Amino acid sequence: MDGDTLFTIGALARRTGLTVKTIRYYSDEGIVPPTDRSPSGYRLYDVGALARLDLVRTLRDLGLELAVIRRVVENEITVPEVAAAHADALEVQIRTLRLRRAVLRAVAERGSTTEEMTLMHRLAKLSDEERRRLVADFVDDTFGRHDANPELVEMLRAAAPVLPDDPEPAQVEAWVELAELIQDPEFRSAVRRMAEYQAAERARGDRTGLHHELTEAVREAVGRARAEGVSPASAEAAPVVDRLTARYAATFGRPDDAELRRWLLNRLEAAGDPRTERYWQLLATVNGWPVPDSLAPVLAWFAGALRAHPAAA
Repeated sequence: MDGDTLFTIGALARRTGLTVKTIRYYSDEGIVPPTDRSPSGYRLYDVGALARLDLVRTLRDLGLELAVIRRVVENEITVPEVAAAHADALEVQIRTLRLRRAVLRAVAERGSTTEEMTLMHRLAKLSDEERRRLVADFVDDTFGRHDANPELVEMLRAAAPVLPDDPEPAQVEAWVELAELIQDPEFRSAVRRMAEYQAAERARGDRTGLHHELTEAVREAVGRARAEGVSPASAEAAPVVDRLTARYAATFGRPDDAELRRWLLNRLEAAGDPRTERYWQLLATVNGWPVPDSLAPVLAWFAGALRAHPAAA
């Protein structure tokens, strides 16, 4: 086939597999204009038109709009530029479809109502930045009003919920529950009370941070006592309390006395709202982190033991 060969629309249709109607439409739109016309007025196309038509068909199969294809064939933009832009657009579509799939699976598993499904879809399609803003608003409305524990406030701000591109239904459910939780006025009030308590403690000189080592000491000692079946009100619980209050006294520079135990009990009760622990569990689920074990049974045992043993044995 040499460069002087011309094709009718019918011949072009047979070579490309496109319909005559489609080729005529592309020709009318100026995307694949005819090279010449026969003496009878029929459109004729050369090898270049055939190559252009193959390109148009490929780009259409990839989902590009005709306006974009026109710019490609007229050399206003290059194929690599179009491919990069279209790939980015497809990535957004794929992410959206994956999110919709996760929402639908979560709805199917939960047996959600129409209202729940609508809420789940609305919250799930929020961007990462919108999710961060929700958390930031929660932190500002609760801890932001008080000179509370700065380490905890920074942790709350930094630990933003980020749904993966292809979330599991459980992650979508966790995010929906988390979003509802941080917008719950009762939960916000409870967190404000916690912030007020921490601010008051800081005003009295507590600048010692989150005390991870004390939390782990309580978890270990109380966990062992619970595993051995020790009741918090029993005499066997007294030495457990003594060892733990001695740790607190050393950390905070206070005498290990009844006043310390009252203060420690108040501290546990101020942070004892189970919804606070639920917040961190939901956040871990959304972000795909290991979900922390519940401290609620441990802290409840310790609080009960402090009530039962208000003074050193």
